[in-house]
This record gives sequence, structure tokens and C-alpha cells, in this order.
Amino acid sequence: MLSVSLGPLSMSLAQLLLVSAFVIALVVGAVSGRKQGVPIAGTLSDIFLASMVTARIGFVIQYFEYYQDNLWGIIDIRDGGFNVIAGLSGAIALTAWKLWRHANIRRPLSIAVASGLLTWGSVSLLVTLVESSSRNMPETSFSLLDGTPVTLQEMAEDKPIVVNLWASWCPPCIREMPVLEQAQQENPDITFVFVNQGEYPETITQFMGQHQLSLNNVLTDTSASLGRTTGSQALPTTLFYDANGKQVNAHLGELSKASLAHNLRNFNAD
Repeated sequence: MLSVSLGPLSMSLAQLLLVSAFVIALVVGAVSGRKQGVPIAGTLSDIFLASMVTARIGFVIQYFEYYQDNLWGIIDIRDGGFNVIAGLSGAIALTAWKLWRHANIRRPLSIAVASGLLTWGSVSLLVTLVESSSRNMPETSFSLLDGTPVTLQEMAEDKPIVVNLWASWCPPCIREMPVLEQAQQENPDITFVFVNQGEYPETITQFMGQHQLSLNNVLTDTSASLGRTTGSQALPTTLFYDANGKQVNAHLGELSKASLAHNLRNFNAD
């Protein structure tokens, strides 16, 4: 499962685990703090915010070359660009400072932070272990724009493959298309495939002409079966498979040049 729908809101599994860990930390902190008459919800919120800010800063520093032409993109967190190590470092640093400065909250804060980190780490590890055995490339057959049936394995041709799930009515899909188009041109050793969800060839062709897109490997999936098969509840979703057809990464939401470079770098490393 790549994402979870909560009413009109869709969250990636990683985001849901992070929020759940924060909620557990708040609950544990409230219980522990009540026994000593010390509220720590505000402190936990500060730590959570600090971790998000430092995670974003760490990511921007790592991929700053991709933000030089669009500095506003630095604060546009819709691309999902966060550095986990930097975020953990920020959270631990602020927690240590709070513990040093405020002796009265040391016990409840320590218990709350430990509970949140333990929940996030253990559940993330469990999900990774469970999904590692079921991340093979789907064998479903799709169609080229001319109606020719084809599978993702046939499109890959024994190369790593990036599979983008999109639709013409999806604003973030539209915004990320030029980024993916450029990446397709610059990475001939990687196959990029664009699997449209739920629309017909005429609509897709009209969309590409309207936005002056020159994309290779555009497929139709009129029943949106790929989204259900891969557990994606929202668009856009981008899946990264190695040359053996094993999924090595996934990205829910809009890709920027930086976040795509991040996924491709990890992708190539695998």
C-alpha cells in the first residue's frame, strides 16, 4: 500500500506513519505529564516542527543545484523533499536542549519522544519487511495510444523503469510533466513510462498537444487498474523499478527536479 485515503485527503504511508507517531507521542506525553502536572504538548509540537524544518533544510542543501533557478521552490514542500537524517538530528538536538533547560519536563518528555520514535521506527521497519516481498512489477497489460497491447516488462527492455501514474485533470500531474519530460530526455539508460489512469487516447493526445509535451511510452489504463494493483489512492504517483523488475522506491505527489533527482540517485544506487 502506497497511500491511504482519509475522506478527501490522501497521504502516503510514510506520512501517515509519521503523523501517527506524533499523535502517540502527544498521548503518551499527556498521560506522563499529567501525573507530574506538567503539560508538554507545546514542547512536542516544537520538536516536531523543528524536525520538519531541518529535514527540509537538509534536503535543499543536498540538492540546491536544482533550486537555483526557482528559489521559491525551496519552501514548496509539495515535492516531498525531506532528509530523514537531518530531521532526526534536528529533533534530537532540540529535545536535548529542552531536557537540559527544563528539568521539570525531563521524564514525561523523554518518555513521549522515545514512544514516538519507537513507534515510527518499528512500524516503518515492519512495513518495509512486509512489502519487500511483494514489490514486483505488475504483469497487467496496458495499451499504447494506437491500441497496441503492451506490458511494463516489455516497455522496460531489461532496463530500470520509472512508471508515472497520471491524469489530465490532475493539476500536480500537469505541473510535474515538464520535469519528467526533461528527465526522459536526459536519462536514456532509464525507461520512463506514463500510464494514464481512466482516460481515453483522444483525451490524452489532446492534452499532450495543448501542453506541447513530447513524451515517449504513453500508455492507457482506462480501468485505472494499476493504481489499485500498486495500492496508490491518489495521483500523481511515481514508481521506480530496477532492471530486475523490483520496486525500489515510490513517490506520492508532485515531483520537482530535486525530488526526482533524489529518487533517481537512490534508484541508481540500488
